[in-house]
Amino acid sequence: MVGKAKVVLTDYVWESLEVERKALEDTAHLVALQTKRPEEFLPEAEDCDALLNTYAGPISAEVMARMERCKIIARYGIGVDTIDLEAATEAGIIVTNNPTYCIDEVAEHTMALVLACARKATFYDRLVRSGRWEVPPGKPMFRLAGRTLGLVGFGNIARAVAARAAAFGMRILYCDPFVRDKQFQVPGEKLQLDEMLRKSDFVSVHPPLTPDTRGMINDQSLAKMKPTAFLINCARGPIVDTQALVRALDSGRIAGCALDTTDPEPLPDAHPLRGRENVTITPHVAWYSEQAMVGLQSGAPNEVRRVLTGEWPINVVNPAVRGKTRAAL
Repeated sequence: MVGKAKVVLTDYVWESLEVERKALEDTAHLVALQTKRPEEFLPEAEDCDALLNTYAGPISAEVMARMERCKIIARYGIGVDTIDLEAATEAGIIVTNNPTYCIDEVAEHTMALVLACARKATFYDRLVRSGRWEVPPGKPMFRLAGRTLGLVGFGNIARAVAARAAAFGMRILYCDPFVRDKQFQVPGEKLQLDEMLRKSDFVSVHPPLTPDTRGMINDQSLAKMKPTAFLINCARGPIVDTQALVRALDSGRIAGCALDTTDPEPLPDAHPLRGRENVTITPHVAWYSEQAMVGLQSGAPNEVRRVLTGEWPINVVNPAVRGKTRAAL
């Protein structure tokens, strides 16, 4: 395509690329792939001007070195843990994400999992499907009003969870080293992590996945939780040490958990987290709604279009690249 840039899409999980084609039609030629690893997308991406990315990776310094013309890597989602941001900055590649498209969805799904733990909804559903109609197997159960929800991280999604949980009459605690106490007009009391874990009836995990947060919910942190408490994870699977979680469940150290993200993902058929009555697992679906899909699909290609037409993009996650970028901005 003479005169047009080349944009490579590494992978996608939706049915149509009409949104992408419309966003880029006057600017770039789109090459859409379905890959998982760099060695699969690099043959097309080595001469790309921009890379659209969903899950395929990791996108390391070595991968970027082979994409000598690439000006931007635009992620469809929020997290950028599969991209080496320092290497991207050094290479002059802008990295963008899509931080707001599914805030409501993840907050709602978190509350759905909290409710599933509190009201044993998934447990009773399985019980009825097996032919039983009994109340006692799900005991004990406690009303949400007056219970305490601890939020690990207090970003956009966690604050949306806090507002919803407060409407149920829950007490909100949170820990986040990057948020000042009372910084936001949202219910919540800031505590250190250990104290928050000790006081919470439900602990919901919401930080980004970084080297510091990887495995932060481990044997030591789980040991500080109440034996009646539940762990909720709608963030990233590796934030929770899976084997530590299995040990906590085996020993009765915590009452149960509800996970939308796991490590590994998907879980193998024979994984020890499967088949437990006190564990609810959903398949990394918290981000999804029909409305969220619109925001998801349009975010990344529009960031690419901005860069390729000389505009600075909106959601840059490596702002230090400014002044180093390969793009003519």
